[in-house]
Amino acid sequence: MWEYTDKVKDHFLNPRNVGEVENPDGVAEVGSIACGDALKLSFKLDENKRFKDVKFKTFGCASAIATSSALTEMIKGMTVEEAMKVTNQDIAAYLGGLPQEKMHCSVMGKQALEKAVEHYQGISSKEQTAQIVCECFGVPDREIEQAIRENNLSTVEEVTNYTKAGGGCGGCHDAIRQIIDRVRSGARPMIRPKLSNIQKIKMIEETIEREIRPSLKNDGGDIELVDVIGNRVLVATRGACATCKAADITLKHFVEAKLRDLVSPELVIEEVTP
Repeated sequence: MWEYTDKVKDHFLNPRNVGEVENPDGVAEVGSIACGDALKLSFKLDENKRFKDVKFKTFGCASAIATSSALTEMIKGMTVEEAMKVTNQDIAAYLGGLPQEKMHCSVMGKQALEKAVEHYQGISSKEQTAQIVCECFGVPDREIEQAIRENNLSTVEEVTNYTKAGGGCGGCHDAIRQIIDRVRSGARPMIRPKLSNIQKIKMIEETIEREIRPSLKNDGGDIELVDVIGNRVLVATRGACATCKAADITLKHFVEAKLRDLVSPELVIEEVTP
């Protein structure tokens, strides 16, 4: 049985912005009822081209409903450019984390937003040139490639968790492995300058203050940097984070991911009680 955070439960039991926007500027449908999850997203912009109204209709599990609800709340008031920077990891972090097996729900929300914005901008769908890899769930190669790049996936199991591809008969596993190898071999590793310990600590402090703490505070939580020992980043959770059952997920998939991306890929987050 999966462990859901209180915020996931809240957005599932009390979903925000359910329905359809009248005369929408952008609208999109992703997924399929036949495959178990489907989402329709519509939005209206105000005179400053910010999201004024965003609504959704979802057929799916608790995570599908919760992530759709969370997405609509997150992008309200944003410009189109700002909203397009929201990642599926951001959606999961907003909810305090999701079980790995349910990350595909956050990916579905991100896809719906992208397609709705494409509709608004008059851009034709890219699906016509995509090739279906997973026949069981109708997952195209482009969707798998994007999930691998954006979430640094390296195994078929991870791809299944994020896209559902490979979760049926298993006949597409070899094709998925080939896509993983192709995407990862083509990704150029970022060359980072070697940091002194003082530089590393300063960058960690700045990243926590600028990229991590605001998101945690939005949910009543906080984090304190206790020490940095080599590549071990010792932190203490505060506020709602200190009592949240999904704190480990938040630390691993949000805090550690941000520090690895913006400071060093070798960093490991550890929670301590000072």
